[in-house]
Amino acid sequence: MQTLSRDMLTGAQGTTVVDRNGDKIGAVEDVYYDDTTGQAEWIGIGVGIFGLKRRVVPVAGATMTDGGVQVPYDKDRVKDSPDVDNDEIEPGLERELYSYYGVTSGGTSTGTMEGRSAGYADTGDVDLRGREGDREMVRSEEELHVGKENVEAGRVRLRKWVETENVERDVDLRRETAEIHREPIDRPVTGAAIGEDEIEVTLHEERPVVEKEVVARERISLDKDVDVDQETVGGEVRRERVEVEGDVDDDLRRR
Repeated sequence: MQTLSRDMLTGAQGTTVVDRNGDKIGAVEDVYYDDTTGQAEWIGIGVGIFGLKRRVVPVAGATMTDGGVQVPYDKDRVKDSPDVDNDEIEPGLERELYSYYGVTSGGTSTGTMEGRSAGYADTGDVDLRGREGDREMVRSEEELHVGKENVEAGRVRLRKWVETENVERDVDLRRETAEIHREPIDRPVTGAAIGEDEIEVTLHEERPVVEKEVVARERISLDKDVDVDQETVGGEVRRERVEVEGDVDDDLRRR
């Protein structure tokens, strides 16, 4: 397996980092390299909603993918790794990281982040090293930023199908019948002739006729509405405190 070089990882900054199962961990944020050999030792990953948290994984075993970098560890293992808050990995922390990931150290020099000066954190316009001539100290603290992401919470689907049932209706049917009426007559008939005669009557009856028509019964539509719920989220933030010792005015000590 080819070991990822410092240049390869520098070019991959900002791309996605996935675990061995393909689940996203974060994005490549920094590259830590050996001061002596210049060889990349650790990959700094920005995790969290805004990528404000930093975790590191060994370069050993990591591979390049079409979308970024894949590391041979589970997502939870990476996110539970020791914190790396500085731009420099001190020897004690590096030994702890090697032990945590169960890998052998690739060098003894302190790792320094690519493209940044060693020994202090890159905070823009503020130099946290302190200036000896001015005898200054900078106090810093973390701020909590809360964002939102849009995720799929469920699906609603309207589906129409046809079912068949037997329907019965009662209907009255009329049918004509013939009735024979006989009336006795006992009197002479003038001009009557004896001979053959025939009378025919057509009888009618009603029969049921079934017809079907399509009738619209209901209009159903599917719309989306938005409900707003308020949820409280929080997290731990760290704040530096300054304690004054020595012979100073009490008013200054309390500031």
